[in-house]
Amino acid sequence: MDAEAQESFREFVANRSSALLKTAVLLSGGDRHAGEDLLQNALIKAAGRWHRIDEPEAYVRQILYRQQVSRWRLKWPRREVSVAELPETGTDPDASGAAELRLVMRGALARLTARQRTVLVLRYFEDLPEGEVARILGCSVGTVRSATHRSLARLRALAPELAALGPAAAEQRRSPDYSPVEVRQ
Repeated sequence: MDAEAQESFREFVANRSSALLKTAVLLSGGDRHAGEDLLQNALIKAAGRWHRIDEPEAYVRQILYRQQVSRWRLKWPRREVSVAELPETGTDPDASGAAELRLVMRGALARLTARQRTVLVLRYFEDLPEGEVARILGCSVGTVRSATHRSLARLRALAPELAALGPAAAEQRRSPDYSPVEVRQ
């Protein structure tokens, strides 16, 4: 790689690695270390072809998705499960509600299969259309639809508390008429 390409690659990594890491962490089920490994491997592959890449971010994201698909297909998954509990957060009610929602969502995503998690990340976090998700995963649009439906159903079953922590519940808690204690007359 020549000096100009090296500098271009460094700038790309400095500017886009945090956004790419978020996607990688979500694809790996909330495991930050696995997400970092996934991103690092994708960047290594991209660095080798850097001078031929027209759209670097799309190329790296494609590598991330394909590596994650390859991980599903391993005969013996090599996955470590983290069990450490996070410490208590601050007392700000708005911040604690958002943090609670993130923790519940992270835990629920971690309990999904890699395929289910990947479909949900591509459809809802990356906001890709079904056709693009099908192209990335190498399957039909119908398969993406049914996998999305099943993944959402399983997510709801694994974490029914998400409905109570969602945006509608948060709006209700912010309402001046809201009282967490039921008043009986």
